[in-house]
Order: sequence, then structure tokens, then C-alpha cells
Amino acid sequence: MSSAGVAKEKLLIRPYGDRKDDGVLQISFVLPVPASEKAKEAAALMAKQLGLSHVLVSAMEPCGEGYSFFVVYGRTNLQVDFNSIEVPVVTHRKHPFDELNEVVKRDLGRRIVVVGACIGTDSHTTGIDAIMNMKGFSGDYGLERYPQFRAINLGSQVEPAALVARAKAEKADAILVSKVVTQRDVHKEDARALIEIAKQEKIFETTIFIFGGPRVDHKTALELGFDAGFGPGTKPSDVANYVYYRMLERSGRAPEPQPTAHGTQEATIEGASASPSGAHPEKIGETL
Repeated sequence: MSSAGVAKEKLLIRPYGDRKDDGVLQISFVLPVPASEKAKEAAALMAKQLGLSHVLVSAMEPCGEGYSFFVVYGRTNLQVDFNSIEVPVVTHRKHPFDELNEVVKRDLGRRIVVVGACIGTDSHTTGIDAIMNMKGFSGDYGLERYPQFRAINLGSQVEPAALVARAKAEKADAILVSKVVTQRDVHKEDARALIEIAKQEKIFETTIFIFGGPRVDHKTALELGFDAGFGPGTKPSDVANYVYYRMLERSGRAPEPQPTAHGTQEATIEGASASPSGAHPEKIGETL
């Protein structure tokens, strides 16, 4: 059943290898043994224990002393009903650069303040710079270029507490967090720490929180308490338009959602409308 309570026709899909529905898939992994015929057989057994049939180890390469990397093919009988999958994604209209500046000035009457950083020990600034810096990304101007935005980029290796403190001092409308390093889910730990500190400093309810990175999507961001998540390929205009419309949503003035122009799947964000009393809506992350 869909969220609207209407049954959808099943669309069963399986992996596609040589022909449709043959169930062939490719997996890769590392085993802590030197490359050898015995290691190759261990990789095949690993794939079989995962439920694959017609297993073929197509590649084996040393990857450090005492370790081997494998590429393995196999077949699975598993399938998924594609039409039963429901994934929350960001929905908003998208204005061109000049038009967005005009509507921000018209509807808000002031500049939007955004504070961003790459938090924790992460020293990678590619993502945060692509969104914040004036030159932007892929021909799309960064937030610093928008006259109606005040973009403050704190750079890398910023502790969550320091980011929250600066955002509080600047009375930021939005906090933009970037995480590239994801080993052992450190990106999630740092994100949770940021949200907890924001609650302690009493800016959580009044600030828009956006999470971005190569292993971040909207669903993950919502689960961590953020308002939205943006992954690879996101452009500055996507973030700028989202922040503007999120601010309108909180004031109960948002228009009906329309598809964005950056090619991602669209769906309405539940819990984003204002309450009947006109109060700000509950944070999305706390309604899951």
C-alpha cells in the first residue's frame, strides 16, 4: 500500500547481467589472506554462503601484505517489488539565480544567513566549498555569490560545538554540514553530536539543518534529525532554493511542491506544513 492507502501494481525486479531477470550480480570484497588458489576458493565459498549460485571469481589481486581483493559474479533468486518502495526525498520549486534573489527579498525582506563547515576531524572541503564558495560548482554559482544570502564558510575540521556557537552568534537561518570521511560511521556520530549540541543551545527549533556528503541522502539526514540531506551532484542552487522554501514552510506560506530541475526523484516531505495555529511545524527528524 502507498502512503495514500491506494494499492499499487507490483513491479518485481531482479539484477540484470547478460539478459533481463537472470539475477546475475557482481560483488567485491577483501579477505585477510594472501592471494592464492586457496584464497580464491575462500572467496567463492563466501559468495555461495551469501546465497549466490553459478559463482565465478573473475579477479583476485594482492592489496597489501596478507590481504587480497576479489571481484566475484554469481546469481541470486531474490527479487524486490520496486513499486512498494517509498523513499523520502527533497521537494521544492527551483528559481534561477536572479529570480531567487528577487523572491527572497520580496518574501523575507532580508538576507538569509547560512553557516557551513566540514565537521569533526574531516579535512575535506571539496563538498562544502562547492556549495558555499562564490565560484560554485558545474557552472552553478555558490551561496557567496547570492546578494540575498550571507554565506559563512568555516572550512574543515570544525568541532560541532564551534559550528553551533558561530551559528548562534550569527543568528543563522541554516547550518550546512559536510562530511566526506565515513569510516565506522563517524559521519553519523558527528552529525548526532551536532544536533544534540544544537538542542542544548536552544537553536534546534529555529534553525534549518542540512547534511551533505558522498554517502548522505535525504533519508539518512532525516533519521539523524536534520531537515534535509543532499548527496553527490547537488548544486548550490538546490541548497539555496531549499532553504528559501523551508523558511516559507515554517511560516505557513509555502506554495505547492513542484519538481526540481536537478534530475532527482521527487516526493513531498511529510511534516513540513505549518500547524493550524500558525506555529512552526515539528522538526521532521523527530517525527520518524
